[in-house]
Amino acid sequence: MSKRHDAIGIKQIVPYKWMQKTASFVLAGMNGKTIRHELHNALAAEGREIQRRERSAWTRTFLVNNLMAMWPSPAAELVVFRHMALQALQEHPDQELTIQWAMMSAAYPFWFNTARQTGRLLNLQSRVTQAQIVNRLKEQYGDRQTVSRYARFVVRSFVDWGVLRDAAAAGAYEKAEPEIVGDRDVITLLVYATLLTIPEGKAPLSMLLSNPGLFPFCLPAMQGKSLLGPSGHFNVVHYGLDDELVVLK
Repeated sequence: MSKRHDAIGIKQIVPYKWMQKTASFVLAGMNGKTIRHELHNALAAEGREIQRRERSAWTRTFLVNNLMAMWPSPAAELVVFRHMALQALQEHPDQELTIQWAMMSAAYPFWFNTARQTGRLLNLQSRVTQAQIVNRLKEQYGDRQTVSRYARFVVRSFVDWGVLRDAAAAGAYEKAEPEIVGDRDVITLLVYATLLTIPEGKAPLSMLLSNPGLFPFCLPAMQGKSLLGPSGHFNVVHYGLDDELVVLK
């Protein structure tokens, strides 16, 4: 298990537009130092509240650190994945939400696990509450105060990204219309990201494609050989009657 899997990491809301801005800096060929400088300046100039009632350099630093750990300076085990994601952004700009979700999930498994618990609840009911999501996360991460606080930031990020909507009742959320993902390369990226959130780096293909952590998206059924592609980042092992185990190489 890498540090990514045990860490929470997200200490405030991560607005979608700042993910877009950061990725655009990387695609423009800017180096990490320049990107960090540009992000700090842009956030300071905008003067918006990233956290409610808190508008400080401390808050900006947390957000910049989160953004830097995704597109400009990912963990060593994510460099190849980041390269694939950048290529996908260039080739499939209409699927940017999906690609940004994949990058965020790979860099911060806590984000994906919060989505997974949210998706599980939404499979059972039409709306979810923040308390329900947090209670399920505590079963995985323990009853830590940080789990409750930072899960709130992730859920509010889901709203900012447009994958959840505020319901009429305070603290309740409804699922937005899912985005249809039909391109093989983008589906492969989502599967790759999902595997990177799993400490063992392996799972049945059917479970990967239907993972509740991908609740904002609608994916078609695929065969494992379709996921291998030219890059060969996975091994696919047939087992049982008709299932396949996908394993990170």
